[in-house]
Order: sequence, then C-alpha cells, then structure tokens
Amino acid sequence: MAEQQFEDMEAFLRVAKYTLVKFTDMHIEMKEEAMDICITAVEKYPNDAEKCTQMIKDQMDKKFGAPWHVVVGKGFSYEITYEVRNLLYIYVGGRTAVLLWKM
Repeated sequence: MAEQQFEDMEAFLRVAKYTLVKFTDMHIEMKEEAMDICITAVEKYPNDAEKCTQMIKDQMDKKFGAPWHVVVGKGFSYEITYEVRNLLYIYVGGRTAVLLWKM
C-alpha cells in the first residue's frame, strides 16, 4: 500500500485524527502523563479553550509543581523561555495545538 504524501503540514493536520508530538524534551514518563492530561482536556472542552487551558494548568501544577503555562489553539506561533525538560508541543485530533511549558 502506498503512503499518502502531503504537500505541507497543514494538509497533514486536516486528516490526522491522532496526537502528533511536534516537539518535546520531557522525560518519557512526564511526557506520557502530560499528553494524557492534554488529550483529556481538549476532548472534554473542544470549543472552550479557556476551560481547556485551565484544566491542563491545574492538573500539571498539582502533579508536577507550579508554575505551568498553557496555550491551546488552532493558529499561533510562539517564542518562550522554559525550564529544560519541561516543554511539550502537540497537536490533538488534527488541528488543535497545545503548547505546555514550565518556567
């Protein structure tokens, strides 16, 4: 079976229905827990980014200590400063991006 080729990232994200890790430097255990938290929040609040980000932040602060920062959306760029081993940038369900980091 031939692999489907995509002209650009946007075309890929339109058809992707699974979580895509764009970048992370987290340890594997932390990454898996953070991804579970992010996926749950995005699926629970697909149309309410404010509640989604609050849920992710609260759970990450509780589980891994504060302060965590979260951006959820469909179109943004970023330039941040973060603690090493505390950054996760993923796409959930195709087009919703989640940027999670600790300072």
